Amino acid sequence: MEDFEQELVDQFALASAGAGISDQHISEERSVIFQFLRFSGRPVWEASPDTADGFLSHQRKELGLARSTVASKAQTLAQFYDFLILRYQGDVHALTGHVLTQPIDEYNRPADPSAQVIRVPPQEDEVNQLFAGWRESLPHARKFLPAARDYFAASLWRRTGLRISETVNLDIRDWRPDLGDFGKLHVRFGKGSRGKGPKARLVPAIDSTDALVTWWLTDIRHQFGDDWQNPDAPLLPSERRDRITGECQRAGDDALRSGLAGAVAAYLPAWQGRLTPHVLRHFCASSLYLRGMDLKAIQELLGHSWLSTTTRYIHVHSDHIENAWLQANDRVAARLTVGEG
Repeated sequence: MEDFEQELVDQFALASAGAGISDQHISEERSVIFQFLRFSGRPVWEASPDTADGFLSHQRKELGLARSTVASKAQTLAQFYDFLILRYQGDVHALTGHVLTQPIDEYNRPADPSAQVIRVPPQEDEVNQLFAGWRESLPHARKFLPAARDYFAASLWRRTGLRISETVNLDIRDWRPDLGDFGKLHVRFGKGSRGKGPKARLVPAIDSTDALVTWWLTDIRHQFGDDWQNPDAPLLPSERRDRITGECQRAGDDALRSGLAGAVAAYLPAWQGRLTPHVLRHFCASSLYLRGMDLKAIQELLGHSWLSTTTRYIHVHSDHIENAWLQANDRVAARLTVGEG
């Protein structure tokens, strides 16, 4: 029985590896499972919601672990038992006489604290005010090139919802004007789920992003150095040079964050300390939704694995429901009018 139990854990690890989960993440998941089994003192097939109640309470109250850590452990156990129930319910019952149950249910599943953080973005007119003031200040900036670069990066967050990590890893070759009606950015280092490696996607250059990239590559990028002709050079370079090649190094996320923070302090001070690259990502999602883009399209644009994640990025004005109701009635009235004609 001990060998069979070990085999079940090993098969879960093997399936995770097949799904592209990193070795480190798999090791962490195995550790959580064995912690749970040691705490319960029972075989894996005898675990119940009561067992999970005691384990999670012990982690939170006696060990004093953070809520986010306990929520992560509960998620691991839930995935493990979903795997067992789906693949090995019959084998377990035949060998042990037990029916597997999911010990993590709607009552003991901890809420993920990170999912409760609501990053409500500024209004459209506030964001327009920020970027208008920032753009007009560029010719007078003490360091023009870094200022233009930071403005360009923030404009990508505003218009296409790129993550800051995705932005800093863009190379010149990743701009593909030949794809689609507007051109596309090849995001090669998108965020993968559950410890998986980078998740690549193509991001259409909508909302005037094509003109923005053209401005950057035509007027600005070559001023950083001769490597602008190298397709493998960073799209957003630093002023610092590589000691060996002499080419531009890649701009870091700290520099881009600082650039945005400085612009917010100067042109939208009410949002100082609150408007971050990630909040601009929320603004992008909300803005596109209000303009009529459906949730599935926004999900693909942002690179979310789950539509439920995208819904947490949508923040609409308090009168959105009323406006939607009026628009729907207008459409109905228009169809009736056409029918009468």
